[in-house]
Amino acid sequence: MRISEDRYSRERLSLDLALRFLRYEARTQTIRTWTGLSDDRIRNLYRNYIRRGEQFVPRHRGKSPHQVAYFMRTHRVQWESAQLASLLSLFGVLPAQPSPELAAALPTIARGEKLCDAFEQFRSTIPTSQISFEHSVFLATALTRGDQLKIIGCRECGGLLVTERLPVRERRCIYCANTDD
Repeated sequence: MRISEDRYSRERLSLDLALRFLRYEARTQTIRTWTGLSDDRIRNLYRNYIRRGEQFVPRHRGKSPHQVAYFMRTHRVQWESAQLASLLSLFGVLPAQPSPELAAALPTIARGEKLCDAFEQFRSTIPTSQISFEHSVFLATALTRGDQLKIIGCRECGGLLVTERLPVRERRCIYCANTDD
């Protein structure tokens, strides 16, 4: 029996991605979905590499975020959501067209790395953001599915907006809406 280096490199990529997710305080379920690692393996990674590290990283329990209303609750979060969606698109996390079938294939190692890169860029641009890593994973999934959230252009300036599929509010960005006041 031959030992395939490809198998070991795939596992190494999974472990590296899991460590990145752990540093962003991702829940075990999210890490398992994106890396394919078992719950025990994820807990061992946390115990051996994160908990003993120099900086404390908390572990969150319970369900991952799942309400799209979070992204619509304030003008600031709406603006941050649009910025993050733009980066997710630019980094190649989001497909060209939303589809529920594509959402099932979204969690891969390669896309997970792109997701982390996009989130890092987002946080370097907006360090005080109210959007957590878990919320960014949910945003990417919801935009890929396209059944609850979608990306559109502002009807006045064409700027990027993240809206509900059937929006209650106007399809204008914060800046265009404020020019009327």
